[in-house]
Amino acid sequence: MGDALGAPVEFMSLPDIRRRFGPEGIQHFAPAYGRLGAITDDTQMTLFTTEGLIRARQRSRDRGICNPAMVIWHAYLRWLGTQGVQRFDPEFPAQHDGWLYQQEELHSRRGPGNTCLSALGSGEFGTTDRPVNDSKGCGGIMRVAPVGLTAREPFQLGCKAAAITHGHPTGYLAAGFLAQLIATIASGHDLEAAIASARSELRKWAQHEECLAAVDAALDQASSANATPEAVEHLGEGWVAEEALAVSLFCALKARDFAHGVQLAANHSGDSDSTGAITGSILGCICGRSGIPLEFLANLELCEVIEELGADLCGTGAGDDYLRYPPW
Repeated sequence: MGDALGAPVEFMSLPDIRRRFGPEGIQHFAPAYGRLGAITDDTQMTLFTTEGLIRARQRSRDRGICNPAMVIWHAYLRWLGTQGVQRFDPEFPAQHDGWLYQQEELHSRRGPGNTCLSALGSGEFGTTDRPVNDSKGCGGIMRVAPVGLTAREPFQLGCKAAAITHGHPTGYLAAGFLAQLIATIASGHDLEAAIASARSELRKWAQHEECLAAVDAALDQASSANATPEAVEHLGEGWVAEEALAVSLFCALKARDFAHGVQLAANHSGDSDSTGAITGSILGCICGRSGIPLEFLANLELCEVIEELGADLCGTGAGDDYLRYPPW
């Protein structure tokens, strides 16, 4: 929802947003990519993260052993195929790609990040120990929220999932922070406790200082500033991981409800769809489906697919059978 709200105003300055949508900025879905409620690469890659988690669970049951990050990498290669890029590995032919890859609407370019495209197209499996590049763009953090719903070690797997394409420590540590945050909220804790838990885990990792400074800046801003676009912009534009995390934490902390939080996250000069997506992930975990305005649900692209995939991840859907989610 936050991704779709921010999509029409990504790359627009705050003055331009206000000129187009009025002094309050964008408040409802507006046309992007030829329709209302269009998702971007942020949601596309989040869906393939989810599929990778389900397939990793399937593989663990089937083989008794599994490297979840490797299976998520294979999921991202399937996403790369939806972008019209020839995948390098012949072991994963299209006819075996399962249910998600077969959703025709996903076979559409929605502003994919060059870092994700180049890293996945390189044929290299990026890890925290063997980084594929030195990028700390927000393309790693914006897609990892589902890790927090099921992973036993969410911070670690969040880092590994992001490091597949983003090798700078700040890039993957911000993703680990978000995954840990989601996991703690999902276990029944409030946002403040979840931030404290993720912050504590972050401090255990080498080269955490830049990410920790951004988290602390968000906390300071939330305690002293009003919920305004100008306050959001004080934390950055969100193109890099630590800024996207800081903006999203501030917006989630200041949110009166789900809609207010994602509206705040979308109305700034910068990566509005990514900060909207991350904020939406946090507030969605807090508020649940019942807290999301019906107008968002009614107009969101691929809403049924998103809900079906989420239900399968959490064990309340059709299941993770081999035809739907082959274990590789």
